[in-house]
Amino acid sequence: MKVLVDTSVWSLVLRRRKPKSNPIAVELENLIADLSVQIIGPIRQEILSGIREESQFKKLRESLQEFPDLPLTTFHYEQAAEFFNLCRAKGIQGSNTDFLICSVEVKQDIPIFTTDQDFSLYQTQLPIKLHAF
Repeated sequence: MKVLVDTSVWSLVLRRRKPKSNPIAVELENLIADLSVQIIGPIRQEILSGIREESQFKKLRESLQEFPDLPLTTFHYEQAAEFFNLCRAKGIQGSNTDFLICSVEVKQDIPIFTTDQDFSLYQTQLPIKLHAF
């Protein structure tokens, strides 16, 4: 089963100093070993943004290159806008990237692996699935 890994998970595992015994890190390692990890360009951009040291940026960029981006289409962007509007009408705010992730999940049926609690809110209005482990 493929899994769309959100920025929050990548950030926790790749950019922060956390012990390997962290269950989120262990699950990501398992997904990588199973060749189940999926990523989209906007997630890659979020992960790489804000890194001050060029050497660290290059190292992280190289690590992520083994995961090709899923192709995004006009449909994904239009559906993301619909999701944004639907949630906003219900008082739920979110980023464009979050709703794009939701669109990819719905269109491709790829559960989202995230630590971001906003996705639980989106789930009350959108037919998205979150990766449980």
